[in-house]
Amino acid sequence: MRYNKINNIVGWVCFAIALITYALTLEPSVSFWDCGEFIASAFKMQVVHQPGAPLFLMFERFFSLLAFGQTDKIAYWMNFGSAAASAGTILFLFWTITALAKKVVTRNGEALNETKIIAIMGAGVVGALAYTFSDSFWFSAVEAEVYALSSLFTAIVFWAMLKWEAVADEPRADRWLLFIAYFMGMSIAVHLLNLLTIPVLAYIYYFRKTKNVTNKGIIKTFFIGVLILAFILYGIVQYVVYFAAYFDLFFVNSLGLGFGSGALFFGLMVVIGLFLGIRYSIKARKRVLNLALLSTVLILFGYSAFAMIVIRAHANTNLNNSDPDNAFALLSYLNREQYGDRPLLNGPNYNSEKIDIKEKGNIYRKGEVKYEIAGKKTEYVYGKTTILPRMYSDNDQHIAYYKDMMGFSDTHFPGLIDNIGFMAKYQIGQMYMRYFMWNFVGRQNDIHGQGSIYEGMWLSGIKPIDALFLGDQTNLPPTISESNAYNRFYFLPLIIGLIGVFWHFKRNQKDAGILTLLFLFTGLAIVLYLNQKPLEPRERDYAYVGSFYAFAIWIGLGVLAIYEWLSKKITAKTAAIGATVFGLLGAPIIMAAEGWDDHDRSDRTVALDIAIDYLESCAPNAILFTYGDNDTYPLWYAQEVENIRPDIRLINLSLFDTDWYINGTLQPMNESDPIPLSMKPQQFVQGVRDVLYFEDYKVPGHLELKTVVDIMLSENDADKMTLQGGEKTNIFPTKNFKLTINPEDLIKSGQVDASQVSRIDSVMKWTFPGNYLTKGNLAMFDMLVQNNWKRPIYFTSTVPTRQFNGLDNYLYTEGLAKRLLPFKIQTDENGELIQRELVNTEDSYTNIMTKFKWGNLKNARNLDNQSTDDINILSNMFNAVIEELIIEGKTEKAKKLVDKYFEVLPLKHYTMRSAMGKYFLAENLYKLKDNKRANQLIKLNKDFIVKEVTYLADVSNSKNRLVGSQNIQIGMSFLANMARIANEYGETALADDLQKTYNSLENRFSAFFAPE
Repeated sequence: MRYNKINNIVGWVCFAIALITYALTLEPSVSFWDCGEFIASAFKMQVVHQPGAPLFLMFERFFSLLAFGQTDKIAYWMNFGSAAASAGTILFLFWTITALAKKVVTRNGEALNETKIIAIMGAGVVGALAYTFSDSFWFSAVEAEVYALSSLFTAIVFWAMLKWEAVADEPRADRWLLFIAYFMGMSIAVHLLNLLTIPVLAYIYYFRKTKNVTNKGIIKTFFIGVLILAFILYGIVQYVVYFAAYFDLFFVNSLGLGFGSGALFFGLMVVIGLFLGIRYSIKARKRVLNLALLSTVLILFGYSAFAMIVIRAHANTNLNNSDPDNAFALLSYLNREQYGDRPLLNGPNYNSEKIDIKEKGNIYRKGEVKYEIAGKKTEYVYGKTTILPRMYSDNDQHIAYYKDMMGFSDTHFPGLIDNIGFMAKYQIGQMYMRYFMWNFVGRQNDIHGQGSIYEGMWLSGIKPIDALFLGDQTNLPPTISESNAYNRFYFLPLIIGLIGVFWHFKRNQKDAGILTLLFLFTGLAIVLYLNQKPLEPRERDYAYVGSFYAFAIWIGLGVLAIYEWLSKKITAKTAAIGATVFGLLGAPIIMAAEGWDDHDRSDRTVALDIAIDYLESCAPNAILFTYGDNDTYPLWYAQEVENIRPDIRLINLSLFDTDWYINGTLQPMNESDPIPLSMKPQQFVQGVRDVLYFEDYKVPGHLELKTVVDIMLSENDADKMTLQGGEKTNIFPTKNFKLTINPEDLIKSGQVDASQVSRIDSVMKWTFPGNYLTKGNLAMFDMLVQNNWKRPIYFTSTVPTRQFNGLDNYLYTEGLAKRLLPFKIQTDENGELIQRELVNTEDSYTNIMTKFKWGNLKNARNLDNQSTDDINILSNMFNAVIEELIIEGKTEKAKKLVDKYFEVLPLKHYTMRSAMGKYFLAENLYKLKDNKRANQLIKLNKDFIVKEVTYLADVSNSKNRLVGSQNIQIGMSFLANMARIANEYGETALADDLQKTYNSLENRFSAFFAPE
């Protein structure tokens, strides 16, 4: 009883430390990436992206109530929900470590004395707090994302299995297994990662129930564990809905009953079948069958949280991803069909030839009274495939990455060894081991790493060892030494953990093997399953926190190993205390001290403020096209939660190719009207006009856009093209479009002031840049026709130019958005297009000076990689507006914008891209005759570039290969250009110094190439 009391108290102390840590460092508002979507959806119980997380949304909705109606505090309290879940994970981790430690310490029936209790508690505290301050887990603990709650479920399930193991011979021990089954089911409604613990639990069960362990039994248990995992992952998660969908198809299409009738009948069959099976198992005293059936029922109980998805889809919420309001839509939603598929065991390489297309069945969609065939499920047939394909993407950028990393020629066809090599080098080395080392060795910086040893790598702080892997580390550049993420653990947490591994295998081989399985299944097994493509848009370390969790247990057990060794030298009690102190200093304390500054988000509001700036860049009742996660999700949050600019209709171009999303735009949302479309639902349902190909009709000149849209929407066979299979499809007959303008329409709607009527062109002309249109492109063009300039149309500044659909010359910057306006295209005296940023200076000036918020960018203690990217975006915006103001002769306003730049944006360099904004600002300052500040910026840039390029030269020479070539070229180019503009504006001494610096650095790379 004394031990249990101490174990509980110390566990809750660890919980409190974790909760306080995360509460002090969590972001006060919305974060980047999926957080905006999750918070907005949790607040109004809406439908998030596939495959959904309904239980997480309900969990966060509860925490939102703590805001007591203060909408600007809702994000904070949902972030706190993640902090609480993460602290709960630490609590159960502590109890897991002490349970495993106690088994070893008392395995010979020895009694627990004070010394052993100190050692066990020390192991628990060190391991739990090491995980508390681990890089990847801490990141997810301070934002409203699913991974914190998912980790809690993993911790509870593993702990519960150890609780079962301790009482396995008692009559009611199986209640722990049923408890686990229910939590497994609930975890599916958060994230699927938790299911990977199932094979581990199978081994705990096997070792506890089997007296004579055999190799055959171990192998058999592995396959049983994998089969249970497959049964839940496929048999329950997917095939329950699959059978429900096809029952519904039969009941609706064949029997003429209503939608959902077949699914309801199938559900009733499952309930009756389980009831009868459980009843039989009780009567026949079939314990294993009874346990299996009860577990299945409890898993289904937990899984039933997904009913929320269907219920809320029927409510037509503002955010209703995939609109899964019927069985087939839900099946597609759960299968993540929106994201495509990837080969795992056999499939193509990036250069495998496609020789055929194989049909795999019908795609069904919900019609008016029955299910309709939307198309065929197909897959390519390849002339040549390989086992374990890891280099399968045929994206041009990915192909270039494969070839560069592996050194392949254009004609080389990768085999099994090549694919394993890529897996080892990139998928394991870059996308797992790098993250593992971040957490337990140290980190270089938080620049998004794509494979360069200069960006986002691990770093221990022991320079000779770091130099062995990363090259010369003598003169670290500012992007490393001045980064908050420059964390040096000197291998100490890793060493303590490895000591724990060896000690555990020596003292309890079975438990050590189980923990190894947990480590592998939540680490390398995920690597195999994800089969990641290169050039991921963000770091993916959050996927592997379960593996890091397992290693943190070994860090805790490392304390016991040190205790045993010390007890041979000094008294046992002193050894227990000494081992604990050493463990604390070597792991959690150094990890907390080094990691605090790069995990402390408490004083930044970048994501929210940038979202506000995007919205405030738009005129009232505007339509704003977005594209990526970070120029969409925070805006959803701002509108849905804080009711900021609800008059604006957001359209995410990444989703605009789907029928459910277009349907959503035809409904009112908040205070914005539906978008104007002539398209009818039957003209853009799934399988209809998904792709429209270019068929050149040799149309002279430019064709009116309305005519083109009418042809694309036509049901006349004369306006269609016959495909190889004989089916007809719509086409567009020309790439040259025009839109005839009535200036009065723009004046009347207020989009253009009457004083600017002379700028309006009578006809907008542009050329579509591709050979096919998607459904989203068609919808955009239809909207342009139907809108007739009634509502302002904008694109966020981060939308890729290919998404402008050829309208680039009519997009005018108004802050952080580009507005579509039919102004005359600017040409020089020779009729050539003037290549410069198109800016509406007055609106941009007003937005920047009076409307924009700045996320505390100037003074925030910690800015992550995404925040620093936004600094570059804002810097580019400032420079474009300042330059145009100078051209227009509005120098006073230009000077005020310069002062605003210095007031709100930091001058610190975060990446080589940071030098770009300062270079262009310096050039603008020279134009404004502010040579003093221009020179200061030039010198600041020069000092940064010299340190960065010198470091790259040192590393390149030590590795005998060029490292960071792109940054070298950028830096050298800036030095040359800075020398040019300094000389151009009379700063000859500065220009000479820059040129000498350029020449000196150029010589450093003579063995590789001479940078431009």
